[in-house]
Amino acid sequence: MRMRGKALKALPKRPEDTIAAVSTPPGEGGIGIVRLSGANAAAIVRGVFFSSRNRPLDQGRVFHGEIRDDDGTPLDEVLVHIMRAPHSYTREDVVEINCHGGAGPVQAVLDLVLRHGARLATPGEFTKRAFLNGRIDLVQAEAVIDRIRAQTRAGLRAASASAGGALSRSLYELRDALADALAHVEAAVDFPDEDLPDLVNKSLREGLERTLARMNELLATAEAGRLYREGARMGIAGRPNVGKSSLFNALLRDSRAIVTPVAGTTRDLIEEIITISGIPVRLTDTAGLRASEDEVEQIGIEVARKALGQSDAVLFVMDASVNATSEDEELARELFALEVPVVLVLNKCDLAPEAVAPAWTNTAARTCSVSAKTGQGLPELEGALSELLLGAAPISPDQGLITRAHQRDSLRRAAAAVTRLLDNFDVSPEFLSIDLREALQAVGEITGETTPDAILETIFASFCIGK
Repeated sequence: MRMRGKALKALPKRPEDTIAAVSTPPGEGGIGIVRLSGANAAAIVRGVFFSSRNRPLDQGRVFHGEIRDDDGTPLDEVLVHIMRAPHSYTREDVVEINCHGGAGPVQAVLDLVLRHGARLATPGEFTKRAFLNGRIDLVQAEAVIDRIRAQTRAGLRAASASAGGALSRSLYELRDALADALAHVEAAVDFPDEDLPDLVNKSLREGLERTLARMNELLATAEAGRLYREGARMGIAGRPNVGKSSLFNALLRDSRAIVTPVAGTTRDLIEEIITISGIPVRLTDTAGLRASEDEVEQIGIEVARKALGQSDAVLFVMDASVNATSEDEELARELFALEVPVVLVLNKCDLAPEAVAPAWTNTAARTCSVSAKTGQGLPELEGALSELLLGAAPISPDQGLITRAHQRDSLRRAAAAVTRLLDNFDVSPEFLSIDLREALQAVGEITGETTPDAILETIFASFCIGK
């Protein structure tokens, strides 16, 4: 996507050196790719590649042949793909050497092009060059790594929406609205004695109110965006032998945890990933919480308590086929004190179909009756967990979501600046311009137009080498 309007600051000039890296994962595979980008990419490859049909590299885009060492020894049979600037990922000349997929040929080819003048790329440097050369903005650049790391189809859709510019378009609309408002305010400041209409007027205020409302709409997507990208953690808690491990296996649709009639069978954390409404959820089966003299079990219980405190939600399991105990009540108080959403799960409802939650559990957000043994009530439990995570009206991953903490924090600062402006709209225009500039700065930090260099380095350092 091309950035619309005038950038708030000049982007750094692109580096002049040519970079190279392996762009495929380590290990054996059908193909391993060595990628080069820069003004000398084609010239470097020309010095090591020998076409099987004697075709010069400037006559076409795809070539078959061999990569040969400096002494003429063939290293590998390859396909070479050439993408000319500006019609490439980085808007520079890009050459990809498709080798046989294995550590030997790929490393040998990489070492050879490095000896012939390329420099080993730093993490994320290809995508960073695409950003610096104006092919993508910072939101789209970050979506590249989100695509790579997506664990679910919904997470991939959210990343693809951002990569396609869905979020960027909303942010540029906010930027343009703020820039237009700033132009009106600064004109009122610079030309107070000119015969101009009132520029700081009701229409300007209404426009800024709409801008603030749109900011708040985007901020409301932040939690869903985080969940689609990072996932959630859910712990299963309860006293021993209430069916925690059985519920864990039932939600997993697999016999992952050992289930026996012996209380205290689970001593350590058992974790697996499940998907709930497109969100990757790390489900944790914990040791039964109770007073115990067993040293090993005590350690497991402390580990369980720590894991539950770090969860996004807790499934508090009770045995519906027996009367609630004082241990259940004490545990309930402990879980509710964590200030983590709690779902009360009345297990073994096949043995007690009329079971109801004790009165002291009325602070639980939701109560679900299930049978981990028969599967009864599991769809309803999964629906309750989905609503707990995404709300009653889930946000579509296709609409362009705020997905990162720095995006959320920058947009919050922008919204706070516009709120201050509206609260003091009748003061001197000079003061209004200060808040508008702060809001513009904050929005530009998300798209990369005003992002500090140190933050850019941190963002791209999280990428893999070769992307």
